[in-house]
Amino acid sequence: MPKKQKKFADDGWAIWVDGDDTSTVYINDWLNPKGKCHVDIAVRIRGIKSSKFLHVYVPFVVSRDEIEDVSLLFNDTKILQATFSAACIVDYKKNEHTSEIAYNGKTVDIVHISTLEYEIVALSTGTLISVDLDKLKATLDNDEAYFIWRMPHKSLDEIFKPRVDVGNAMSRLRDLITTPVVSEKYGYSIRINEARLLPEEITRIGIFHRQKLKKAVITLSIDESYELNDGGCYRIRRLEENLYKDYLPKSYKHEDVITYQWNQNREHNQQGQFNFYYNLSKDSVSKSSMFLYMVLLLAISIFGDLLAELVKTLIRMFI
Repeated sequence: MPKKQKKFADDGWAIWVDGDDTSTVYINDWLNPKGKCHVDIAVRIRGIKSSKFLHVYVPFVVSRDEIEDVSLLFNDTKILQATFSAACIVDYKKNEHTSEIAYNGKTVDIVHISTLEYEIVALSTGTLISVDLDKLKATLDNDEAYFIWRMPHKSLDEIFKPRVDVGNAMSRLRDLITTPVVSEKYGYSIRINEARLLPEEITRIGIFHRQKLKKAVITLSIDESYELNDGGCYRIRRLEENLYKDYLPKSYKHEDVITYQWNQNREHNQQGQFNFYYNLSKDSVSKSSMFLYMVLLLAISIFGDLLAELVKTLIRMFI
């Protein structure tokens, strides 16, 4: 039986807009089990001109320096086409804070968060990011706008973090010899606006409890060498290599990435709960086992040569 390593994380996120109850959230997890993971957060706000604040609670500590404004890449129409799954016309940097794109018969604003004086507050178990929409209204030409940024996904970095097996030495040696194949299993749950997983600083905010998202879409982008439980997916596709290659995090190779998408709409969940769970696994040969096998083979080879020479010597002595 292969040795199994199971790791799991259960995170609560919170996204709400003061003044709007039909917003949509998109979370794109860039899974990198061998390095740093990233997450893209996008929020689409309808009726932004009558909204006051955008709030995003992140379930780990994040600093302003770690937030990357990926909307600045949208001057590349190929990236726009891959991101919005449509041909887009862009008026890039139409003003200090926004660009404007037209696609699928509508026109929306893209807000460049790096140009804003947004607020970041450290909470007991995470970070609250708040954007004052009132200050932005003078630069908005449309009543629908997107915010999108990328940051490290530290919850995933933690579950992918290598652990040292501190079990009994003899048991460990037995495992290395008898079970060279290691089966790693990871599980991660994303829960949006679920109060029981959020800190008190969020749950006591009245407007948070009145907020309802219209839709949440989770996208996972992962190397194909990992096996994903994709039974709940409604779309599985390989990234458009020529369109997306300049958008990926630096640690990714576009030819290896496959995207899986989940979709949960409030029309089918009247309580407005958005819970996504996925697990993935990978079987690999233990490097420690291979090293031990090489040492054992070398030792057996040396011992065999010595034994052969000893036998030859004994034979010559009795002949």
